[in-house]
Amino acid sequence: MIRLLRILGQIALGRFAQIGRASIMWGSALNSLPKTSDARLFIDQIYVIGVKSLILIVMSAFSIGAVLALQFYTQLVRFGAEEAVGVGVAMVLLRELGPVVTALLFAGRAGSAITAEIGLMNATDQLSSMEMMGVDPLKRIVAPRLWAGFFCLPMLAIIFSAVGIWSSGLVGVDWLGIESVGFWAGMLDTVELWEDIGKGIVKTLVFALIVTWIAVFQGYDSEPTSEGISSATTRTVIFSSVAVLTLDFFLTLVMYGDF
Repeated sequence: MIRLLRILGQIALGRFAQIGRASIMWGSALNSLPKTSDARLFIDQIYVIGVKSLILIVMSAFSIGAVLALQFYTQLVRFGAEEAVGVGVAMVLLRELGPVVTALLFAGRAGSAITAEIGLMNATDQLSSMEMMGVDPLKRIVAPRLWAGFFCLPMLAIIFSAVGIWSSGLVGVDWLGIESVGFWAGMLDTVELWEDIGKGIVKTLVFALIVTWIAVFQGYDSEPTSEGISSATTRTVIFSSVAVLTLDFFLTLVMYGDF
C-alpha cells in the first residue's frame, strides 16, 4: 500500500512539474512579442504553419459544406423549408464546425509538425547549442511558432467557414435547385456579426493558444530520442484534440447557454 502511494505521489509530482515547466515556457514565449528583427522568423512560420495547411483546410471545408447542405436538404424538404438550408449550414459552420474542425486539422497537420521539428532540435542538441551561444531558444524557436499559430488558426477558420458556405451554395442552389434568393437572403438576414461570427472567432483564438502551446511544449520537453519524438508527436495530437473538444463544450455553454 505504501509503495502504491509512493508511485502515485511520484506520478502526481511529475505531472505538476510538467505543468510548471509548460507554464513558465508559455509565459516566457508570450512575453517575446515579434520584433522587427524577428519578422523573418515569424513570416517563415506563418508560411510553414498557415499557408501549407491551406489545401487541407479548403478541401475539408468544401466536402463538409457540401455534405451539410445535402443532409439539411433531405430533412427540411419534408416540411417545405428547404430555403432554410443556407441558414442552418451557416450557423453550424460559423458557431461550431468552423472553429472546431479547423483546430483539429491544425493540430494533426501543423501541431504535429511543430512538435517533431522542435523535438528533433532537442535530440540533436541544437537547443543546448543556442543556450551556450547566449541565444534564448524560447525567443528564437518557441515564440515565433507560438505567435504564428495564434495568428494563423483564426485565419484558417475564417477560410474554412467561407469555403464551406460557398460549397453548400453550390450543392443547394446549383444542384438541388433551392431558390437562390431565399438561400442567400435568409442567411444574410439571420447571421449576426457578434453572436455568430464574433463568438466563433473567439473560440478559434482560444483553440489557437492551447493547440500551439501543447505543440511547442511537447517538442521542447520531449525525450531526445526517436521514440521520444514519436511519443511527443502522438501526445500533441491527442491532447490537442481532447482540449479542443472539451473547451468547445464549455465555451458554447458560456456563450450560448441560457442562464
